[in-house]
Amino acid sequence: MISWQCKFFSDLSNVEIYKILQLRNEVFILEQNCVYQDCDNKDLKAWHLCGWDEERLIAYTRLFDKGVSYHDAASIGRVVTAPSIRGQNLGKELMMRSIEKIEELFGETTIKISAQLYLKRFYESFSFVQKGAVYLEDGIEHISMVKSVIN
Repeated sequence: MISWQCKFFSDLSNVEIYKILQLRNEVFILEQNCVYQDCDNKDLKAWHLCGWDEERLIAYTRLFDKGVSYHDAASIGRVVTAPSIRGQNLGKELMMRSIEKIEELFGETTIKISAQLYLKRFYESFSFVQKGAVYLEDGIEHISMVKSVIN
């Protein structure tokens, strides 16, 4: 059974921060072979949604209010599930919970994301719509996507 928690950065324990960075490094840097600056100072302004299997972090996103990643929209970033649990639809639950938590924290608002291109259909299933052309971010094709309050 997964235990979900959402905490602002200053409320996370040292161990929780370590496990968040460990999972992000495992997937984004090692698995995707992508060298980039993960610690971008935005963590300090984020709410961190974590899915725990006992003491093991298996799902994670960071959530932002307007004015952090985008001046006119809230945002979800660093969407990640542990490789060992993939194929169990946990990514869908993670995104549903992330959207719900943004609405709980910031009210009903437009949400923008920078999505890896291969996940376009996944995000479209949550009513995100592509805006603009494909671009490279850290050597991986991405697209901007928006989930508007008015659909």
